[in-house]
Amino acid sequence: MPFDFRRFDIYRKVPKDLTQPTYTGAIISVCCCLFILFLFLSELTGFIATEIVNELYVDDPDKDSGGKIEVNLNISLPNLHCELVGLDIQDEMGRHEVGHIDNSMKIPLNNGDGCRFEGHFSINKVPGNFHVSTHSATAQPQNPDMTHIIHKLSFGDKLQVHNVHGAFNALEGADKLSSNPLASHDYILKIVPTVYEDMSGKQRYSYQYTVANKEYVAYSHTGRIIPAIWFRYDLSPITVKYTERRQPLYRFITSICAIIGGTFTVAGILDSCIFTASEAWKKIQLGKMQ
Repeated sequence: MPFDFRRFDIYRKVPKDLTQPTYTGAIISVCCCLFILFLFLSELTGFIATEIVNELYVDDPDKDSGGKIEVNLNISLPNLHCELVGLDIQDEMGRHEVGHIDNSMKIPLNNGDGCRFEGHFSINKVPGNFHVSTHSATAQPQNPDMTHIIHKLSFGDKLQVHNVHGAFNALEGADKLSSNPLASHDYILKIVPTVYEDMSGKQRYSYQYTVANKEYVAYSHTGRIIPAIWFRYDLSPITVKYTERRQPLYRFITSICAIIGGTFTVAGILDSCIFTASEAWKKIQLGKMQ
């Protein structure tokens, strides 16, 4: 007897003359196909789109930076002349720089009565501060007015990613124009290293930060201390990493198979139950139910 490979067929076919179409079965079949199409399109959208996964770990992500962090500062002092405005930088490594001028620009405001300071500089990855003050002026004013608006304060590379909403410029729009003109302002910053890795594996390094602030008029035994705008910073040991990911192809195929198989199985059970109940009801109506 010749070997018949067809005996391994587990999907054996039923002749059409042994099947019976019903209106209920047709309705369930159409609904089943529409439901499968809806789930398929949902899974396809999720497969094509990228998702952002974030994680936390303890490490310095940017070891090639030479222990430096780039800072961008843009601040307006509408009641202080530009020749009086200066930037001072200090930290725990012994850096003490008064009147930093590299990569900085002063723009007169209010017919020269005010000043907009824009600066790009680097700080060491140790606790420290930088402050806008009149300390570098050749002659100190009697009553310097430190009311201000902060337009920008950011650290590291600029991240413009659609799905990442972080505190990369937390002080943007900080308005202290109604403050005491003779008051000093302390902004206490906690800088959090942030890494963004795209689909190609390229990494960009930036920094988010949290901020707390206070306003005060300082005095010493010689009298009132000249006010300043202080930005005191410290670095968090925790790094936040954002990674772009896309759903693997095998997971997409698995989901589609589960959708199709599961939907047809449930629809088949539902159709079978309705058909059996319908046949039983017909027998009752005909008085053939024993």
